[in-house]
Amino acid sequence: MTETTPDRTVPVERLQLGDHACMSLGDTRTPWKVFTAYTRTSLARREKVLLVMNPDDMNDDDVVALLDGGTGRVAAARQTGQLSLRRDTEMYLPDGRFREDRTIELYTEEVDRSQSEGWAGLRLTADMSWAPRIGLDHERLLDYEAAVAPLFADPLFTAICWYDRERFGEGTLKDMAKVHPLRVLENLDSIDVAETQDGSRVSGSAELGTRAEFVESLREALAHRNTTGPARFVLDLRDLCFMEAHCAWQLISLAGSLPDGSEVTVRCGELLALVLRQLGADDVPQLVLSVEGDEDDEAAG
Repeated sequence: MTETTPDRTVPVERLQLGDHACMSLGDTRTPWKVFTAYTRTSLARREKVLLVMNPDDMNDDDVVALLDGGTGRVAAARQTGQLSLRRDTEMYLPDGRFREDRTIELYTEEVDRSQSEGWAGLRLTADMSWAPRIGLDHERLLDYEAAVAPLFADPLFTAICWYDRERFGEGTLKDMAKVHPLRVLENLDSIDVAETQDGSRVSGSAELGTRAEFVESLREALAHRNTTGPARFVLDLRDLCFMEAHCAWQLISLAGSLPDGSEVTVRCGELLALVLRQLGADDVPQLVLSVEGDEDDEAAG
């Protein structure tokens, strides 16, 4: 079995064609807010969406109504075939048995079909609770997740494999994370701060609800780097899909409070760089903006 080590946790809005991600949820949360954002974003990009659900989930009409939210767009996508709803028994257990090669072939056919229908790609969410339901061996499931990697080599396919903590347990979820290059944040209004070799990576949304966590994580990281004189720190914000002005101002202020000769390099997109500059980033010699990436869906305000 080939393993990868996921080094990125991203908000669902940051997933791109060719990404293979996992998401885990506890029994007190549901994935539908995340899946709603995922579905609407994908439809707007003219990508086909395939939702593979547990047979015990809501019926198809209720799912469409939930995702649509009264806009009419998701309902219209279902009518045109841009949105497809399936049950896991159809995709994974058509005869009551799981066969890796058959499932991979089915998903390959779905990718090819979406392309032939003229869509820009195929976005999938799959509830993986079918595996414990049939008692599938832990190692066999890991091998399957590793074996689907060729599907993502040609960037026409994006997938979120959804694992329920209560059904799978923390040990299994940790192993599943090893065969998924990305992990999706469980909430739309949350952030994830990860330490890197030369600084920190922040993903998610820096807003009112996460302001305190964001600012405190910056303080701790910069204080740690400031123990022996001028700091050298890289702050990767490329997976931050929203930053409010107050958080941006706090970032500038904290960088400006560092000793002369310090350097905080902020890796970000064009829109966030513009906001930081409007708030005075260019007047802070300790702050260096490194502008990268595609800014189609980055927001700040």
